Amino acid sequence: MRSFAFLFSFFLTCHATAQTFDTLVWSDEFNINGSVDTNNWFHQTLLPNNGQSWWNGEIQHYTDRDTNTSVNGGKLYLRALKETFTDQGVTKNYTSARLNSKFAFTYGRVEIRAQLPTGVGTWPALWMLGQNITETGAYWETKGFGTTGWPACGEVDIMEHWGDNQNYISSAMHTPSSYGGTQNKGGQYINGVSTGFKTYAVEWTPTKMVFSVDSVIHYTYEPGTRNANTWPFDDPQYLLFNVAVQSNIAASFTQSPMIVDYVRVYQSSTLSKEELEAASIELYPNPTNDKLHIVQPFNIASLQIFDITGKLVKSETLQEVTNIIQTTHLAPGTYQCMITNEQNGQSAQRSFIKQ
Repeated sequence: MRSFAFLFSFFLTCHATAQTFDTLVWSDEFNINGSVDTNNWFHQTLLPNNGQSWWNGEIQHYTDRDTNTSVNGGKLYLRALKETFTDQGVTKNYTSARLNSKFAFTYGRVEIRAQLPTGVGTWPALWMLGQNITETGAYWETKGFGTTGWPACGEVDIMEHWGDNQNYISSAMHTPSSYGGTQNKGGQYINGVSTGFKTYAVEWTPTKMVFSVDSVIHYTYEPGTRNANTWPFDDPQYLLFNVAVQSNIAASFTQSPMIVDYVRVYQSSTLSKEELEAASIELYPNPTNDKLHIVQPFNIASLQIFDITGKLVKSETLQEVTNIIQTTHLAPGTYQCMITNEQNGQSAQRSFIKQ
């Protein structure tokens, strides 16, 4: 029988590394002058919505011209412009840029340092979509990855800003359970987002997304039940940068850029996907009285509970994401849970206190 001291030590090690994303796996520092690096980025310009307009009432054309997207002085510029422009047989009075990353990943930390445009009617965004989205004209669709429609593919809005609500930064999650007018969102007011650079970030683990600006967290998405409706986020996502123009654009608007200093994606050098999943196991409430909720990502797992002496006091099978375990029969004290993935034998330990 494993000793309690050993199990508790293992728990501390596992818990400490659960959200450590310390290895840079992809980045663009924009250290060139001229056009955007097409090894990293794809200009998405094809009109959806029956080839007439972009979604959400946007009134711009996205183009692949340097006029709208360029790199200079170590910065990426995405410019919304007031100009008459005809493309795909449709004439519009504004142009802008929408970039897709040619890099997709699962789990990690995204950091984007950016300065936002100004003007009522401007709508800049730094966000992610599932690599599997079926969207005509999107980069990964052109590469044959499109199998799933929106919102089932999952959308992660790292940063959105509306010019009619200056300095308010919003983050949101779009899933089949909440999309369009989603309730899964949060934000904060940050002074100077259009006059200086801020770092917008999301940390993505197998169980939650945590959003921040300059390391100040404003929203955490962590559904109690994870399934296809609430959590389509165990498959690769890719990055999108764009500046949309809304129909309420100010008559005085002529142009305004979103300026990006860098984008960096970090992952863990020490944890595999399986270890990240094991590290994502959670117990609550802790301390507990009569019921303990165990959140775990495995399809089928076994549970063993040991008391402080190492004696096995309870065992059962877990087949749900969120499981309720009765603890009324346990004496007050500290206990250790061992959760084992029945598919690959991966185990993780968590401790709890019974009051």
